[in-house]
Formats: sequence, structure tokens, C-alpha cells
Amino acid sequence: MNLNNYVYTFGDYLKSIYGKRVRKLTLHGSFSCPNRDGTLGTGGCTYCNVASFAEEQAAQQSVADQLLHRRSELRQKSSHYLAYFQAYTSTYGEISQLRQLYESALAEQDIVGLCVGTRPDCVPDEVLAILAEYQRQGQEIWLELGLQSAHDLTLKRINRGHDFAAYRDAVVRARRMGIKVCTHLIIGLPKETRNHHLSTLDKVLDTGVDGIKLHPLHIVEGSLLAKVWRRNKIQPPDLESYSQTAAEIIRRTPASTVFHRVSASARPPTLLAPQWCENRWNGMQRITEILAERGGQGSALNCPTSPPVLFKDSISYRFPNSAVCLPTDQVSQTGAHRTPSDFAR
Repeated sequence: MNLNNYVYTFGDYLKSIYGKRVRKLTLHGSFSCPNRDGTLGTGGCTYCNVASFAEEQAAQQSVADQLLHRRSELRQKSSHYLAYFQAYTSTYGEISQLRQLYESALAEQDIVGLCVGTRPDCVPDEVLAILAEYQRQGQEIWLELGLQSAHDLTLKRINRGHDFAAYRDAVVRARRMGIKVCTHLIIGLPKETRNHHLSTLDKVLDTGVDGIKLHPLHIVEGSLLAKVWRRNKIQPPDLESYSQTAAEIIRRTPASTVFHRVSASARPPTLLAPQWCENRWNGMQRITEILAERGGQGSALNCPTSPPVLFKDSISYRFPNSAVCLPTDQVSQTGAHRTPSDFAR
């Protein structure tokens, strides 16, 4: 079974534009975080240890050198890449510094766009104007916002330093400028249940979004949650509970929304728990099995579900206050197509 048969994946989205596989190359822009440097707080989010997804030594290298190194790491090369500014808060800096870093990446011949990871409270209009400018030039631009949960009590509990209103404000301003937004959500945060996760999805969809990235809660060495876990006060989700919740989120998401990721992984010794997250394919395989049984993306939104409908057989388009399911043979008649930026205007 193939996840792409049931989910509108980022890979499929990019292939529909470029006609070939596009790979992501992660970069470290030497950014800090206002939740670490004292501007908003210190210590960062309770689950965070940036070393779990970024190499600190990369911060000492130029963007060009990092891209060269990342290309060399890939077993399967490509002629097209996206530069992904991932570590810390990649919009947290002087405008001139940000422009220099972003354009250093875009200057590479095989870089076709940027993915910029950041916090909802660190997206001033000046940064959005830069990203919108690149997009008008034909670059593929994604603003990746770490929301994690739409529940303010949870956000306070995990020391995020912002509330849902800050996220909503950033999304509205970004999409008004035509910038595509990918929202990061964590399944398994302390004291959250399946109902919390589904409620978060509803709020994200109501606000408007172009892409979603799902993560299981990781307990990583160096995080505040690692201390709590060692005292046996918290347990991250097991494979089955995570997969069931992730699959239901996918089924309740309009099929025009791009899933950039449905699971994630980390490596020991950084990863402490859960062990199944050592390999992200574990989650992807189980999610695919559930979707094959119950129906794929959008199937819970009053779209045909018996028998389960694969994504490529039925495309759901979400408009501001509704979700509709259009058969593929009606798409040309309505002028609809599945480019996320169309829903941002």
C-alpha cells in the first residue's frame, strides 16, 4: 500500500508542478529563538531540543556550503530542491540579514524555492513582504508555522510563549499576501486527548491553511520533558494511538490541503521515547493501513466513503466556509484546480 493513494502528499504536490521529484535540503541560519534568548522567555518549549532536528555545527557554515553538504548526503539526487530553513526561528532577525540568507539559497541554480520555519509571533509584515516578493518571482514559497496545538492552556503548559490568536493573525496576514502556510501539529502533548487534536484541526481549517505537518510527541535528550519522562510522569503516544488519531485528522482534512508529513523520527541517543519513532516508516505504514480500510483524505467530510475513495479518484476543494467534493471530471468545468495558493487569495 502506498500513502500517496490516500493522502495528498507534498511530494505529489511538487511533482504536479515540476514534473519530477523535488527534495528538501535543511539549513541552519544561525537564528535564535525569542523563547530562549530572554525576549519572551528562557529554556524554550518543554519538548524542544533543536539538536533533534538540526546539526549545530552547520550554523558555522555558509548557506552554499550547507547546501553542498546536504546534497552529498542524499542517496537519491534530484535536479530540483527546496531550501528549508528549519532550525530555531528562521524569521527572527534583521530584515537585511534574512534577505541575505534567503537569497544566498535562491542563488543556487537547482533551488526552486524556500520553506521557512518559524513561530507565529515572529512573522512581521516586512518578512512576509520579502517572501511574497520571491513568490511573485516564481519561487515556490512556504511559510511553516509551529502551532502544535490550538488550545491556549496547552500552549502555556508547554511554554510556547504565544497563544492561538497570534497564530490566527500570522496566518491571515500571510495568506492575504498569497503566501502558502504549512501548520505543524503535535499529537500526544501532555494532557491532550484525541478530542483536543481534532478540535485543533477544526480551528486550523477554519482559519485557513494550505499544508499540514503532523508530528508524534518525541521525548528528546536535553528537553524539559525528558526530566518529566524520567520521573515517569508522562508517556508519549504509542504507535497505534498515534496512527489512529493521525488517520482521523487526515480523513477530516479537505483533499486540497497538502500533507507535508504525517509522521516524524529522531535518532538515539537524542531520542529517548517512543522507540517506534526511530523509524518514521512505522507510523506511515500503519496510517496507510487505516486509511485503506476507512477511506482517504477528506473521506469524513461527506464525501463518498463506500467503498473507500482514493485521492486521485476524487478531489475535495475547500472554500472559506464549506467543504465540497468534486468528481475529477467536473474540475475543468468549474475552473478548479489543486494549487493551494488559489485558496489563499
